[in-house]
Amino acid sequence: MAPNTTATDDPAPARRVLILGVAPVQLLDIAGPAEVLAQAGRQLARDGARGEPPYAVSTIIVPGQGLAATSAGLDLPSTASEAQVLGWDAIDTLIVAGGEGARSRADDPSVQRLLRRLAPRARRIASVCTGAFILAAGGLLDGRRVTTHWRWCAELARRHPALTVDPEPIFIRDGTLWTSAGVTAGMDLLLALVEEDHGHALALAVARELVLFLRRPGDQKQFSTVLSAQTGPSARLGGLLAWIAENLHRPLPVEVLAARACLSPRQFARVFREETGMTPARLVEQLRVEAARQRLESGRAGLAAVVAACGFGTEETMRRAFLRQVGASPGDYRDRFRHAAPARIPPMPLRDQHP
Repeated sequence: MAPNTTATDDPAPARRVLILGVAPVQLLDIAGPAEVLAQAGRQLARDGARGEPPYAVSTIIVPGQGLAATSAGLDLPSTASEAQVLGWDAIDTLIVAGGEGARSRADDPSVQRLLRRLAPRARRIASVCTGAFILAAGGLLDGRRVTTHWRWCAELARRHPALTVDPEPIFIRDGTLWTSAGVTAGMDLLLALVEEDHGHALALAVARELVLFLRRPGDQKQFSTVLSAQTGPSARLGGLLAWIAENLHRPLPVEVLAARACLSPRQFARVFREETGMTPARLVEQLRVEAARQRLESGRAGLAAVVAACGFGTEETMRRAFLRQVGASPGDYRDRFRHAAPARIPPMPLRDQHP
């Protein structure tokens, strides 16, 4: 006789995920999330997991007359028909992709009719980039704190004053509703969903396989400090900003920075503030905190090592900087990202290896 088995011995059924796009859809808004979920299945299979993959992903693209399926001009057929998806009793995750179609056709009756029928069946709903416009047009985001691509935050807020639109985070969770910033932030959001479903170890393995930065927390800004500061500066200061980011472990007084810019300290301080909107000391502190956050999120670096690598000098200096900019001490911040170590994670790829 076959041995007795219990229900808990059976592998969990695949979670049904539907990615909804409106032509022309942003190709990466579909491909990025789909690849994260597919990679989660491949990683589990490598670890010897039994049964079907953890996610069953389908896509449906609402066509538009004379419109290409994607903004890249590439044909991307739906993998499920409208009749099929409306025949499903339940959907684990409904992901609404962004793109030109999401912005210009959010109120399209065919789009909203489909959304109204699908949304009540979904356990959770997420938007990638400007997919938030479709959810907002359907009233699903009223009273919620949301985000979208930085370029379209103001427009989303103007069209839908019932929303609280935050232009800074890369993704936001408000209950069972998730919204993300532009394009690649959708992959960060999907990693967070994988982590919620299957734990930190699997999300980390997926990120490493895809050479993604795990784990960017949702409240991380859409722009890094360097990228934000480089919006206005001249070429001379733009190069200096990159140099600062690569040399945070060194003392960086204004005299050193001014010399690299071939300016007097007084002239440098004035020009720097005019072009970046902040003092040199403020920018250096922001860069150091940003670098320290990345190290603390990994959970592997001790505070003393982070202090040295990021140039704070002392743990007390780093603590004060974190309290000013993050609202939490470095130790408390690190604890937010401390998880049990995974049993088996593939090694990080090494670049530029030579014999």
